[in-house]
Amino acid sequence: MKKILNNPTDYVDEMLAGLIAAHPEYYALQGETGRVVTRAKAGRAGKVGIVTGGGSGHLPVFTGYVGTGLLDACAIGDVFASPSAEQMAEAIRAASQGAGVLRLYGNYGGDIMNFDMAGDLVEFDDITCTTVVLADDIASAPLAEREKRRGVGGMVYAFKIAGACAETGADLATVTAVAQKAADASRSIGAALSSCTVPQAGKPTFHIGEDEMEMGMGIHGEPGVWRDKLRPADAIAAEMMDRLFADMPIGPGDRVSIMVNSLGATPPEELYILYRVVKARIEGAGASIVMPLVGRYATSMEMAGVSFTMIKLDAELESLLTAPCDCAFWRVG
Repeated sequence: MKKILNNPTDYVDEMLAGLIAAHPEYYALQGETGRVVTRAKAGRAGKVGIVTGGGSGHLPVFTGYVGTGLLDACAIGDVFASPSAEQMAEAIRAASQGAGVLRLYGNYGGDIMNFDMAGDLVEFDDITCTTVVLADDIASAPLAEREKRRGVGGMVYAFKIAGACAETGADLATVTAVAQKAADASRSIGAALSSCTVPQAGKPTFHIGEDEMEMGMGIHGEPGVWRDKLRPADAIAAEMMDRLFADMPIGPGDRVSIMVNSLGATPPEELYILYRVVKARIEGAGASIVMPLVGRYATSMEMAGVSFTMIKLDAELESLLTAPCDCAFWRVG
C-alpha cells in the first residue's frame, strides 16, 4: 500500500480534522465520536433538515455536500463502512430545526439498517423523519427490480434538488416528494480501470489486469456487467450512453442534466474526451443539456474510472437544480 497517511485507523478522523481546518466557513464537527459533519452556521429555524450518511472514501460524497442549499448534516463512517445508528441519530438531531428531517442516502444494507434504527432513537426527541433512498445504478439490477439497485451519483442531484426545495421553506412532505422525484428521474452507470485500496485493509479491493476494464462496476468494487480489454474512450462513452438510454429513453424536447464523474484517479482531460460523445448523443436524440457537471463529484478513493449520471428534468426539478447552493466543493449561483 502506498498512501499518504499515518496510522490507518486514524485515516477518517484525521481527514475530517483537515476538512474542518481547511473550510471552517462551511463545516463543523459534532457528536461524541466526531463523526457528524454539520453546517458551520445552522439553517434558519423552521426549515426542513436534510441529512445523509455513509462510508468515507467518496469525497465530495457525503460530507462535502453539507452547505447552504444542500445538506444540513452528515454522519460519516470508516472507509466504505456505514456510520453507526447513534452517529446517524446525532446527525438527525443536528439537522433538526423544528420542521422534520429528510433522511436521503444510498441503497446499501448497512446504511438502511442504521438509519432505520436512528429514526427509532430520535422519536424520543420528537423529531419527525421521512426517507428517500437512491437506487440509480442501472448495472446493479434490472429495471423491473429497481429497488435492488445501488445508490451512486444520483445522490448528488438529489442532495442539490432537495436542499434547494428546503431552502424555499417547503414542508417536509413537499421536500420528500421532490427528493423522490429526483431519485426516480436519475440513472447512473460506471466503468472501472483499476482498483482502490482501503487503508485499514492495506491491499487493493479487487484485481483487474493492466489492459482490462470493467463495465458497470460499483463504487466499492461490486461486480459489473462485463470485464474485457480496455476500449477506446469513444467506445466506452457510447456504450455507457446506450445503457442509460435503454433504461431511461430521452427524445425531442426533453431536458436533462448529465454528470461525467471521475471515480478518483481519472483526470479532467479524460473526462472531457468522454463528454464530447455524451453531448453529441444527448443532442442527437433531440434533448437539451442543463448545467452539465464534469469533474470529481462522487469518487471511490483512487479508483481509475468514470461514471455517468443522467437526470431527466421537468420545470420544477430544473428550477431547483439551478438554484443557488454553496459548499466547499460545489457552488451554484
